[in-house]
Amino acid sequence: MRHFGHISPTVRKDLFHQEPAEFTGASPSRVLAAALGATLYSPATRPSLAADIRKQSGRGVVSMVLCLEDSISDGDVAGAEENLVRQFAVLEDETAELPLLFVRVRTPEQIPDLVRRLGSAVRLLAGFVLPKFDEKHGQPFLEAVADAEALSGAARLYAMPVLETPGLLHLETRVETLAGISRTVNSHRDRVLALRLGVTDFCSAYGLRRTPDMTAYDVQIVAGVIADVVNVLSRADGTGFTVTGPVWEYFRSQQRLFKPQLRRSPFLEEGVEELRTALIEHDLDGLLREIELDRANGLLGKTCIHPAHVTPVHALSVVSHEEFCDAQDILRPESGGGGVMRSAYTNKMNEVKPHRAWAERTMLRAEVFGVAKEQVGFVDLLTAGLQV
Repeated sequence: MRHFGHISPTVRKDLFHQEPAEFTGASPSRVLAAALGATLYSPATRPSLAADIRKQSGRGVVSMVLCLEDSISDGDVAGAEENLVRQFAVLEDETAELPLLFVRVRTPEQIPDLVRRLGSAVRLLAGFVLPKFDEKHGQPFLEAVADAEALSGAARLYAMPVLETPGLLHLETRVETLAGISRTVNSHRDRVLALRLGVTDFCSAYGLRRTPDMTAYDVQIVAGVIADVVNVLSRADGTGFTVTGPVWEYFRSQQRLFKPQLRRSPFLEEGVEELRTALIEHDLDGLLREIELDRANGLLGKTCIHPAHVTPVHALSVVSHEEFCDAQDILRPESGGGGVMRSAYTNKMNEVKPHRAWAERTMLRAEVFGVAKEQVGFVDLLTAGLQV
């Protein structure tokens, strides 16, 4: 699979200076973690789950979570598990490439049980999403994933812990909770693909809910937690993990208090102002701003609960030609001794040593999301992705 693989090769050639690379579930974990992109969640109770997965794959989705936890009621868990097993059996006959599929469970015991029940269809499973993760509850989950992999005889089963507990949110317990999470995920470093943020649970602890006019970073108590998670768990010194962006909850127009956050000029230049109007009407201008803030704050990828959110996440993940040129210059072998240089676009300073970690992360993103041509911007990428 590859990002933007759902659009025609001719269109990709027109858009990309460097096209997104292909990857599979067997690709190196650093590549898969960066390539997750917009991870689309779906309740495991959906009777058309297999058809939904195929449909979303055809629209550019490369990772999905099939949820047995908060998205379904307690009384529906047994039925959802049965449905999940049935739908995987249907997908086993699928010849087309499927997204990376993860199951969000409630308890460690569900993990080996589901693997046994899936039988040979377990080969379609990329791993499990682990809720309410901290040191005490996380260790049994991670051990269950390891045991399930050994039981299945399949390829690697990854884990994606969700950081969402009150201990992480509350100031008096945050430092020790983060330290405990760090100890736990580091003891299973090869198995932990990425860390996900449960911002809805953070808000719930204080009876808060952000409006579509506001991003997660406008809710200061949430922004503080995100900053501390990145500080401890996503350092660029080789010890960090990929941390993904929080969910955007809105997909229908709400009454607004503030002006739209989406500039008109990029859409006017491309003659697609109606696209800007549609994005604003569906409250996606707030999503676009949050995606930009995610990356500025060290997050990559995003949890999504609606298919309309997928293409914006991927379009904003493509590396611009300017970013690519800067990263290339910084990483040239002859620059290894450090120093400062003027950027190829002659609009900024590139300082080799301080900007090196940024350049390495940018080149990894360029590998999985591609590099746009010099005159190609976000609007072009978004329009191409939405037209399929």
